[in-house]
Amino acid sequence: MKKNQLRELLRQDKPTLGTHVISTWPGILEVIGRTNAFDYIEYVGEYSSFSLEQMDNFGRTIELFPNMSAMMKVEEQTRGFIAARAIDSGLQNVLFTDCRCADDVRECIRYVRPETPESGGIHGYGMRRSTRYGYGSEVADWTKEMDEAVIAIMIEKKGAIENLEEILSVKGVDMVQFGPVDYSISIGKPGQTQLPEVQKAHKYMIEMALQKKVAPRVEISSYEQAKPYIELGVRHFCIGWDTSIIAQWCQQQAEGMVKLLK
Repeated sequence: MKKNQLRELLRQDKPTLGTHVISTWPGILEVIGRTNAFDYIEYVGEYSSFSLEQMDNFGRTIELFPNMSAMMKVEEQTRGFIAARAIDSGLQNVLFTDCRCADDVRECIRYVRPETPESGGIHGYGMRRSTRYGYGSEVADWTKEMDEAVIAIMIEKKGAIENLEEILSVKGVDMVQFGPVDYSISIGKPGQTQLPEVQKAHKYMIEMALQKKVAPRVEISSYEQAKPYIELGVRHFCIGWDTSIIAQWCQQQAEGMVKLLK
């Protein structure tokens, strides 16, 4: 597998910048990669339709860009299967959703890490892209690469905030991110993401993560939104979604043309 840029930057304690894609079209990855603007692309698999073949092609395309890696956001119900297949396709890092306690997080980590006495995982060696189909990769190298995968956890449930300190103490958690929408639902106030108690929970997660030396990451729509989080100590951001960028552009251009035509 290629160099894991996200892991390298975390190891060096440097800021990281990613962007989201919901499309599986390899061309969009090439367009983003050629800008040399981002350290990694997060494929938001939780919100997308995909096949295993598309996942392989995603991994192949990322390999065109040595200084960019990939992450996949994995939904709760099938996370073990999807996480292993994503990593073995070349999406080297995983963002797990819907964890509520430290045991949930430990389970996620086990899906990623190799089944060695030291790592304690259940990820086995298979004839997939990560091993060059079993003929072009040393088993020891593959094992090390599985240990290098960055594991990020969504903190988006009431239980996750209540158990936050224990979650952040789990060995193997590299990064956490707050999910205001799901959190608002879990406290019985769906969609009210600007409520003081929701914003307070986000700030608490950031402060606790920094205290525990786990990287807090924030999702933003534009760089103008980053400043208050930077002031809190956040240095890791994932900015923009392909679908929302297209929708906003279409709306802006249509509104402009309507004004001109009137």
